[in-house]
Formats: sequence, C-alpha cells, structure tokens
Amino acid sequence: MRELYTATTTSTPNSNPRLIHAQAIKSAITDRSFYNSLITLYSKSNLLSKAVRIFHHHIPSPNVVSWTALISAYASTSFALLHFISMLRHPTLPNQRTLASLLKTCASLPSLSFGLQLHSLSLKLSLSAQPFVGSALVNFYSKCRLPLEACRVFDEITQRDEVCFAAMIVGLAQNARPVDALLVFGEMKACNVGSTMYSVSGALRAASELAALEQCRIIHGHAVSTGFDSNLIVGTALVDGYGKAGLVLDARRIFDELLPSLNEVAWNTMMAGYAQQGDQRSVVELFNSMEARGLVPDEYSFLAILTSLYNAGLVGEAEWWLTRMKVDYGLEPGLEHYTCLVGAMGRAGQLEDAERIAMTMPFEPDAAVWRALLSSCAMHGAADMAWAMGRRLMELDPQDDSAYVIVANVLATNGRWDEVAEVRKMMKDRMVKKEGGRSWIEVRGKVHVFLAGDRRHERSHEIYAKLVELMEKIEELGYSPVLKEMLHEVEESVKKETLWYHSEKLAVAFGVVSDAAPPGKALRIVKNLRICKDCHEAFKYISCVVEREIIVRDVNRYHRFLNGTCTCGDYW
Repeated sequence: MRELYTATTTSTPNSNPRLIHAQAIKSAITDRSFYNSLITLYSKSNLLSKAVRIFHHHIPSPNVVSWTALISAYASTSFALLHFISMLRHPTLPNQRTLASLLKTCASLPSLSFGLQLHSLSLKLSLSAQPFVGSALVNFYSKCRLPLEACRVFDEITQRDEVCFAAMIVGLAQNARPVDALLVFGEMKACNVGSTMYSVSGALRAASELAALEQCRIIHGHAVSTGFDSNLIVGTALVDGYGKAGLVLDARRIFDELLPSLNEVAWNTMMAGYAQQGDQRSVVELFNSMEARGLVPDEYSFLAILTSLYNAGLVGEAEWWLTRMKVDYGLEPGLEHYTCLVGAMGRAGQLEDAERIAMTMPFEPDAAVWRALLSSCAMHGAADMAWAMGRRLMELDPQDDSAYVIVANVLATNGRWDEVAEVRKMMKDRMVKKEGGRSWIEVRGKVHVFLAGDRRHERSHEIYAKLVELMEKIEELGYSPVLKEMLHEVEESVKKETLWYHSEKLAVAFGVVSDAAPPGKALRIVKNLRICKDCHEAFKYISCVVEREIIVRDVNRYHRFLNGTCTCGDYW
C-alpha cells in the first residue's frame, strides 16, 4: 500500500494512472489524500474525465486540496472557474494554491472581471500579500496589460521571493516598461534575492528593447555567475539582446556556443538579428544550416527572411521566398509576411503593384500595411498616393499620429502648404497629438534620454557647444541640411537651427563629450521614430569627423554610419 501512495506523489512521465487506480480498487483504499494525488496524476496524463470521476466517486467529502487538484486539472479553461464556483457553494474556502491556479487561468483566457473578483476574495482572506498569491496576481495584471495594478500588488507583498521578482520583471518587460523592469532587477539583486531563468530572461528582454548594450553585458555576467547562461531560454534572450543592441557578432558567438541544444525559436531569433541589419545573405545561410540540422522552418523563419529582404528592398527575392513558403513548405503566409512584400515593393518604387498586393491578399489590410505603403510614398515623393494611403490609415486608427505626420511631410516637401494646414486642422479637430521624437544613449550603464531642443541635461551647455562644433565641421566637408524635413513655412535660417537640435544629434554630441565608448568603438543611439533624412545625412559626415562608427537603431532598422556611408544604402 505504501508503494501506491509513493506512486501518486512521485509520478514520472511514464506513470500509468489507470494501473495505480486499479491497484487502489483492489486494495480498497479510501484515503482522501491518495485520491487527491490521483486526480493530479490523471490530469498530467491528460485524462481529465477520469480525474472528474475520481473526484465524484471516490471523495465523498472533498477538502480544499481535493478542489484545488480538480481546478488545477482544468487550468486555462473556463471549467476551472465553474469548479471554483461549485467549491464555494460546497462551501470550501480556497487556499494560496487554489487562487494561484485560478489567477493563471484568468490570465490565459483572459477573464479580467473574474480575476478582479479573485483579487477581492484574496484581500478578504488576507492572502493577497502572500508570495504565492501575490506573484500570481502580478502575472495576472501584467497579462491583462495593467502594469500599474501589477506594481501595486508587488509593493504590497510582504516577503518577496525570486518568483515574485521574476513575475514583476517579466510583466514590466512585456508591457513596454523596460526601464522599470531593469530597476526591479537591480532591486532584486540589492535585496540578495536569488534569480530564476525567467527574471534573467525578462531583464534581458528589457535591455534588448532599449538596445542597452552595457545593461545586456551586466545581465550576461550575472547569468554566467549564476549558471543560467547555458539555459536555453536565457541563451535565446542573450542572442536577442545582443542582436537588438546591434552586436550581431556577439549574438552569433553565444548562438554558436549553445548550438547543439538550440531549438527553432533560438534559430529564428538569430535570423531576426541579421534581418534587422538588412543582412539577407546571413539570414539565408542560417536558414539553410537550420534545415541541414533537421530542424523544420516555421512562419517566423520565413518572416526573418522576408524582413531582411524588405529592409534591402529586394522585391524579386521576396516574391520568390513567399511562393516557396507556400509551395515547398506548405505554410500559409500571414499578414506580416505580405506586409514585408508590400513594403519591399513600395521601397523599390513599385507603388501601384504594392497597392494591388495589399488589396488582393487573403487578409484585410491592417494599419501596418497602409503605414508601409504610406512610408514608401513619402520616400518617393508621391504626394497624391500618400494622401490616399494616409486616409486609409486614418480610417483604421484615427489617433495614429504617424499617418498625419507622414502625409504632412510629403505635402510640405511638394510645397502644398494649404493641404499641410488641412492635415494639421484634422489633427486638432480629432485631438491627435504627435508623438515626440526621443533618442537615448547608454553611458556606463546609465541611459540618457533626449528630446528635440532638449536643455534639461546637466551637461547641456557642453552638449550644445560640441554639437555646434560638429555641425560647423561637417558643413566644411560638404554637408547641406535637408530643409524639406521641416513642415513649417518659416525662414531658412530657422529651419536650419531647428534641424541642428534634433534628439539624435544631441545624443551623438553627448556621446562624444562623455566618452561614451572607448576610441575605435561605436557610438550607439536608439530612436523611437524613423531617423529623419537630415540626421541621416549629417551622421554620415559626423562619422568622418569623429573617426568612429555611429550605430542608430530607429523604429524600422539599424543604420551603421562609417567613413561617410550608411549600411542601409540611404534606403530605409
């Protein structure tokens, strides 16, 4: 009999719950704790109907453990919530594990209203501040895109363990709060709380979103010291982090070190790193190597290839790979795949063909499709078509400021100031606010953020003096400001001065005065929007003046400026 009890509590993937159940019937076992464990064993074997039969036929007086086992068996389904309601009617009150399982279900369904009621119940039972329930609540609110509520719960947890910190770090990283995620990671280390693979990978995700190279290296060092660097999830996050920081060679080194154990996700991550650089050759080489190792490419593998071709503007190759995806691999291209084809066609100047693909593809075009076409129209100065694409984008999302800004840019470039005024009036009437351009640079582990014309930095006097010096030097080399970037019909001198103090130029000037990188190393800037044509032109000259590489990651891709050229080939 002792062997049967042991079998239910120390199950292996090969454990047969039916065999254990049959032996229990022969032995006339009636112990409730045994059948509680058998419910869990049946659920792990995906035999849920058997688990329910055990609950109803072998447990005449279920306790909280019995109900929790049944609820956990149906985790991530609405049946878990129904069983919980039955539990309350029994009546039996939940414990920490019951609430944690239910909150996980509410996060995956999702069911915000039910989760809010669970939070209320946890407060009444004085369980919300306990680590087990608290971490589940943090995860629930994070998955429901309510990071502020998640933070409130986290602050109320009395004794935060590694699971609580991991839930908070991952939640903030998933909700576009990378700086806060890194701050919580730092707090975790300061409190001497241990790491998990989730807290480390979450922090790496936050660092990658910021393209914060030094933070990525610090977390990498932490992963090595804690032994998580060989973990598949952490290793993939490291590849992603270095790739998004623009260090594809470092990403590739980590990738090669982990190569024998890597899955399709890691391969796709490495390909995506090359794709952001527009390095389609390396992406295709990895794709072929992946197949040679017996791994099967999926939709994300092809998305990496098509993204690289989109960034390179290679239309023929993009069409060929899209056809190959369907014919040779039996994979149906998704909306994102068609968006890459539309973008590649648009960048190559095939605007009518790109619009035809958008209108005839087996998906309703979303905002990303029309935005890609609109950007292509702006690139080629097609004002009338830009107006049409802009209207389509505004219909889908009237609050998308990029639609108004890009259309106004194209119209201003063509000197159509009356229509620029019309666009501005539309923005005002619809209360659309233009997203401000922000650029940031990391110096000795600290991220410095700049806005256009920003003078809040403590070293602003030095920054502006250095920027004036740089701009005067590049003018001597032949730089001429791209005045068409200015939307306002003002004096040329005013346009010139405004262009000088764009956020990315301020970030570069600060990088120079603060010795952000050792001699010979690149200055790394991140921009939340598309880099403007004037800054792009200026950086080619500045790279000659400072005699070093300048790497800019904008919303579309990476730009590597060196010796007066950019790797994008002036095509972005």
